[in-house]
Amino acid sequence: MTRQRFDSIDALRGFAIVWMTFFHFSFDLNHYRWLHQNFYADPFWTWQRTAIVSLFLFCAGLGQAVAVAQGQSWKRFWKRWAQIAGCALLVTAGSMWMFPKSFIYFGVLHGIAVMLVIVRLSTGWGRWLWLAGAFALALKPLAFAAHLRWPELDFLNLPAWNWLGLISRKPITEDYVPLFPWLGVMWWGMAAGQWLLARRPRWIERPMPSATYPLAWLGRWSLSWYMLHQPVLIGLVMATSAMR
Repeated sequence: MTRQRFDSIDALRGFAIVWMTFFHFSFDLNHYRWLHQNFYADPFWTWQRTAIVSLFLFCAGLGQAVAVAQGQSWKRFWKRWAQIAGCALLVTAGSMWMFPKSFIYFGVLHGIAVMLVIVRLSTGWGRWLWLAGAFALALKPLAFAAHLRWPELDFLNLPAWNWLGLISRKPITEDYVPLFPWLGVMWWGMAAGQWLLARRPRWIERPMPSATYPLAWLGRWSLSWYMLHQPVLIGLVMATSAMR
């Protein structure tokens, strides 16, 4: 089956990329003392991060719905998955150099790699994907309540287990996107994609305004942009700081 790209989905992913780039540039400026913001506690920044990650994962779910509908083979799936997993390892290596005490061991790419496999295997759940997504989102407060009731669950806060997200305290790491609750967002993206393709295909198939073409282009190269934008931004900030 011929694979078709939908500019609407690519543009939405491209919008998330632009937002992420501005967010990371602000973070870099703060790291090198050009700004003085609390990116770890200030709701202005923490809510932006939540929105950006949610948008990326929702788009990933949409993309999986389209890929399955167009007959994507498991061979092609695993090829793309290997690219994402490989990039996740590179992120870990780079963050260990820059943030040795808070390096990224289960960030957004690590989470996406795990979630993609689960979402692909649950493609046939149909409407149950909405309920599964809601349950995954609800697990975060439920896990916190369980920790209060059963202190012996504290082992879930250890790095070997906290990738699940069933924690009572956030680990010290620069990026943390655990399986729960974030799997719920990707499940909802898959469910929304399946509903759109079955009930409202014109909503995603119709041509987009020409002004959105740059966003669609970014959306098609999201992984490459993700891997390159921070080294470029950090290099620019470091070079500018050295000349001050």
